[in-house]
Amino acid sequence: MPRATRASRLSGLLASVLLLAVTAVGCGSSDSDSSSSSTNTSGSEAKASADAFPVTIAHKFGSTTIKSEPKRIVTVGLTDQDAVLALGKVPVGTTEWLGGYKGAIGPWAQDKLGSAAAPTVLKDTGTGPQVEKIAALKPDLILAVYSGLTKAQYQSLSQFAPVVAQPKAYNDYGVPWQQQTEEIGQALGKSAEAKTLVAGVEAKFEAAKKVNPAFAGASAVMATPYEGVFVYGSQDPRSRLLSDLGFSLPKDLDKVIGDTFGANISKERYDLLDQKVAVWIVPDTTTAVTKLHDDKIYGDLNVVKQGREVFIKETSDYGNAVSLSTVLSIPYVLDRLVPQLAAAVDGKASTKVEQPAS
Repeated sequence: MPRATRASRLSGLLASVLLLAVTAVGCGSSDSDSSSSSTNTSGSEAKASADAFPVTIAHKFGSTTIKSEPKRIVTVGLTDQDAVLALGKVPVGTTEWLGGYKGAIGPWAQDKLGSAAAPTVLKDTGTGPQVEKIAALKPDLILAVYSGLTKAQYQSLSQFAPVVAQPKAYNDYGVPWQQQTEEIGQALGKSAEAKTLVAGVEAKFEAAKKVNPAFAGASAVMATPYEGVFVYGSQDPRSRLLSDLGFSLPKDLDKVIGDTFGANISKERYDLLDQKVAVWIVPDTTTAVTKLHDDKIYGDLNVVKQGREVFIKETSDYGNAVSLSTVLSIPYVLDRLVPQLAAAVDGKASTKVEQPAS
């Protein structure tokens, strides 16, 4: 399965009920209202952290109270590590999604590690979160904000550390990057810092829109050629990149895909692809593109004829950054995506949409 759609597979995996025992966990157990362990700090940082706790965060399965500053953080959410790093903390454990990065930390976030050791990476085993390995890391906070955690999995993990699950208001894997960052900031006692980070990235979107007024209201869609054509819905972070830049998504998009982050569409609904701009996450930018254009129905659409397509290689750093769409990866994405969108949106076949140099 393409990396850009691996969340669909992990969503199914995370729907499996955890049967692993946690009674042997050496660090003990606690429910979602249990205190995070803490160590002594000094100066204003310690005071600010102490003033922030306890904090209670609502989520899909109720609410979780964190009583003191977390020191050993494990991210079960597939992209949560970036917000943790952006806020000055290094997780002791992260969850593999895209692969290829030490500690599951992409190049846009590497400098946030500083001199700290890379996190332990929890692999996908096909049975959901690796409870025993998570327990062995002795976490005092487990973050599953960008996740598809089930209630049974939440309850299992909550036996030995507070767990912040995905928000109830959105589909699984549908939390906006802004809320993800701010919730994680709240959990870490860094709410003000999180808001500042969000404002900084939002300013980059505003700057891009100001320079590119043609984006405003122009229709756009994000898709990938997985098992035919897979389109991303309005709650998927990849689609939100487009809407945050001022584009409008196809009006029937969510009606067609249902209550999910995305879905395959039939050729009868290829009208969803015929927008002002079609952004494709593809295995490669040569043969995959040729295969798309060889499809007579898709190849006959105006979006193709008028050169209004953007292609992103899914296994590149750029493609991975698009799929993560976090407070750290988005600036990296905008530097590459905005020029491509600007070239595509003019509707002139003679305007070539260039691939980023790196």
